[in-house]
Amino acid sequence: MEIIHKIGRRKTAVARVYVSSGNGNVTINKKELNDYFPTATLQYKVLQPFNLTETVDTYDVKVNVYGGGVNGQAEAIRLAISRALCEVDAENRSALKPEGLLTRDPRMVERKKFGQKKARKKFQFSKR
Repeated sequence: MEIIHKIGRRKTAVARVYVSSGNGNVTINKKELNDYFPTATLQYKVLQPFNLTETVDTYDVKVNVYGGGVNGQAEAIRLAISRALCEVDAENRSALKPEGLLTRDPRMVERKKFGQKKARKKFQFSKR
C-alpha cells in the first residue's frame, strides 16, 4: 500500500495526514500521540475512526497539524484520518458516515465588527 495523503480542517486548525500500512504508530508533529495529546478524550477523538472501522494497529499515521487549539486540532486530525480510511476501503464509509466523521464542521469564529465591542456585543448605550 502506498502512502495516502489527506487534509482535515476544523475552525482554524489544519491537519495533513499521511497514512501507510504499519503497526499502529501515530506521530503528530514528530511527537507520539500520548505526548502531543495528554488527555484521554483527545486521544480517543484521534483514534475514533480506527475503532469504528476495526482497523486498530494496521496503519501508521504521520500528521502535520497547525493552527487552532488542541480540541480543533484533534477533530481536524480525526476528519483527515476518516477521509484516508475511506480511500483505503470504500466499505469504511458506511461505518464512518453515520457517526458524522466525514462531515466538515463549518462553524468558525465570527469576525469583530467596527463600532462594536465584539462580533455581536455592542458598546453600552446611554439614552441621556
